[in-house]
Amino acid sequence: MNWRLLMATWLMVFMQGVAHAAVEEAVVQLQTANGVLEGTLLVPEAKRGMPVVLLVAGSGPTDRNGNQPGLHHNALLQLSGALAQYGIASLRYDKRGVGRSMSAAPREEDLRFEQYAADVRDWVKWLAWDKRFGKVTVIGHSEGALLGMLAARQAKVANFVSIAGPGRPADQLLQMQLATQPAEIQSMALPVIERLKRGKTVEPVNPALQALFRPSVQPYLISWFKYDPAKEIAKLKMPVLVVQGTADIQVEEEDAWLLGAANQRATVVSIDGMNHIFKKSVPDRAQNWNTYTQPELPVMPELIAILAKFIRQGGKLD
Repeated sequence: MNWRLLMATWLMVFMQGVAHAAVEEAVVQLQTANGVLEGTLLVPEAKRGMPVVLLVAGSGPTDRNGNQPGLHHNALLQLSGALAQYGIASLRYDKRGVGRSMSAAPREEDLRFEQYAADVRDWVKWLAWDKRFGKVTVIGHSEGALLGMLAARQAKVANFVSIAGPGRPADQLLQMQLATQPAEIQSMALPVIERLKRGKTVEPVNPALQALFRPSVQPYLISWFKYDPAKEIAKLKMPVLVVQGTADIQVEEEDAWLLGAANQRATVVSIDGMNHIFKKSVPDRAQNWNTYTQPELPVMPELIAILAKFIRQGGKLD
């Protein structure tokens, strides 16, 4: 079932029906075989069995609030707080090797995509042990959507949400990004991508490509390239929500429709004017990127209302 942006009148009615809740915040830790991960648990004052979401951040050195060095926007922090006002608990965490989870950082050559997915799975299991919570919803942002898909099949997840999740394998996305580079760079990079896609490492690597394809990162890229988000989302048996903003300059609207078409249980929602970090913006790249360093900008209320309704109604929007 595919939806466009819900009408503003419906949004206002739904939001008016929700009372603001007192919220408890706690720092929590997850013991893993390779170090300790740390996160923040937000719990509204509600009855036993309240819904809870696990927020899975996107690519790069992203912390529990959605931030990276030089990119401070607090998107996940704001999302967590807004959901609490709907009586929905949430857990967000520093990725392995980031922030207060730094002690769990593996050597770069030992890192695999599956390790990040296992962290998501183990956090879901951790939440399942807490008797305050009922159904667990995984919300994956950007690359975190694919991680959430993999984890949702390994743990007890009631609902799955992709926000700005790519609908194509990472090697294809990388090729699309390289299409804007000079022909010389493309001619050097594309054969490397093709070989990595086949599971083969490449040495030596041209110095111009070291940042992307240095030998120590190649095993991780190989482990990432083998997953097709459309194929992975097709395997999910729980309700699925795919959300995409029309002002996203990192992931295209077509990706959302690719994901939605792959799973009959999926509902696709397009939010007009929302960019990659859930903020109101415009397609102009310069203005759009400016929002990535403005933490005072709120996440769009349309997104919060849609997520809250999907979670509170057991994976339904109608």
